[in-house]
Amino acid sequence: MTRFSANLGFLFTEMDLPQAIRAAKSAAFDAVECHFPYDTLPAQMKEALAETGLRMLGLNTWPGDRSAGDFGLAALPDRVAEARSEIARAVDYAAAAGVEAVHVMAGRTDGGQAAEDCFRANLNHACDLAEAEGITVLIEPINTRDVDGYHLSTIPHAERIIDALARPNLKIMFDCYHMQIMQGDLAKTLERLLPKIGHIQIAAVPDRAEPDHGEIDYRWLLQRIADCGYDGLVGAEYQPETTTKAGLGWMKHLSGR
Repeated sequence: MTRFSANLGFLFTEMDLPQAIRAAKSAAFDAVECHFPYDTLPAQMKEALAETGLRMLGLNTWPGDRSAGDFGLAALPDRVAEARSEIARAVDYAAAAGVEAVHVMAGRTDGGQAAEDCFRANLNHACDLAEAEGITVLIEPINTRDVDGYHLSTIPHAERIIDALARPNLKIMFDCYHMQIMQGDLAKTLERLLPKIGHIQIAAVPDRAEPDHGEIDYRWLLQRIADCGYDGLVGAEYQPETTTKAGLGWMKHLSGR
């Protein structure tokens, strides 16, 4: 039986974060995750998690100035100090609130060696900080149709980084939506990558709505990877067609409950 995590960056967004955690519990999610929780005090998040008994699986580093085109900082050679400050803030927040993983956002780059060297150095730094707190660092390939120029957009690139850095607490966040757009062949890729995967996320393709339609048969795919040994939670990171509550029928279909 697949267990699902509500991504509160997209779900229950009409509420503040503690309320959204409670709403996720009421909707029978098994865990939660978020994007940028920094307007909420860590103690407030921790209190809501304790009240509901839910785990907070992950959060993102601050992406920078989105209005100026930023979508992460860690691979930008001219912004190392800012990137490391945000990595530290994310790890500190995660440690204080009981969050299990930090997704370090690379950002848009020219794809050159300087950007790659910068990203790897910042990831090593992030792993050092996170290791001391028992926190996992995640990297996520993001499709270039939605985020043009994102530094990390393919699984082979993510694998090269994982292999080169060889940090036990560095894992791949495999978002099926992004990877269907970039490469497809999800089942075989997930099976091969399982030891390197820290989290899996889902959404319909191509519209990124509820995962009960579109190009991917998630009921089949999730059963396939469960049969291969994946026992982690699956993040519901989709944009509801109407309201979160109105679109939750997919959960029963995919979970087998």
